[in-house]
Amino acid sequence: MERVGVVGCGQMGAGIAEVCARAGLDVVVVESNPAAAEAGRRRLETSLARAEKKGKIPDAAEVLNRIRVTESLDELADRTLVVEAIVEDEAVKTDLFRQLDKIVTAPDAVLASNTSSIPIMKLGTATERPAQVVGVHFFNPVPVLPLVELVPSLLTAPTTVDRARAFAQDALGKQAILCQDRAGFVVNALLIPFILAAIRMFESGFATREAIDEGLVRGAAHPQGPLALADLIGLDTTKAVAESLYEEFKEPLYAPPPLLARMVDAGLLGRKTGRGFYTYDRP
Repeated sequence: MERVGVVGCGQMGAGIAEVCARAGLDVVVVESNPAAAEAGRRRLETSLARAEKKGKIPDAAEVLNRIRVTESLDELADRTLVVEAIVEDEAVKTDLFRQLDKIVTAPDAVLASNTSSIPIMKLGTATERPAQVVGVHFFNPVPVLPLVELVPSLLTAPTTVDRARAFAQDALGKQAILCQDRAGFVVNALLIPFILAAIRMFESGFATREAIDEGLVRGAAHPQGPLALADLIGLDTTKAVAESLYEEFKEPLYAPPPLLARMVDAGLLGRKTGRGFYTYDRP
């Protein structure tokens, strides 16, 4: 799978495109409009320049030349693997998979989703080739974190899983784990209730945001606290994953706290907007 398509050039999509290009693959990235495409290009240029400065890659320009950013889904027609990395919204994702099913012409092409929580079965059955649809869930920041979750649905063919594993491990050098097609998969099913508990603790006035985060960093050797992590993930994504988990399992620990819902309504989404539980320089 040397011809890769990525739909979405936000934080996750750009990271996926970058690691594919750094692995020598030919990458086409699709964004929804000219402004988003230009922002995606700048995000890629900035990240690759940083990687070159740190000595992680020899030539940022060479890697960037393997990536083409476009606004047309039709340019994915010849791709042998397409990874969806758009907004965490089931209706939007299923509509995209219907479109990809018509556009991508390679008969054995793999259609993958980077969803954090939406069942792969729902995405697969939006196409005429559910056997070739699989979850390939990367973690942010994609160029740094080594894990990929592989999530087959009940209809995903074993050969599709094998090809996705080869892509993640052999081509990209990631470590892949196999997960069942249940909301949240492995990591988010464990992580999101933890983050929500921290938000409830802060919301109730039980402890300050600094005490919560410092307690987990210094007392449990976490690399960052749960509130800072929520800001990194994006509070909109955190809320969307929580809602998917609650819808599937109906457990109170998965229900988004009111504070999280209000912050999302206010557009306080974390690092990507410059303000969440903490304040940041705008990206």
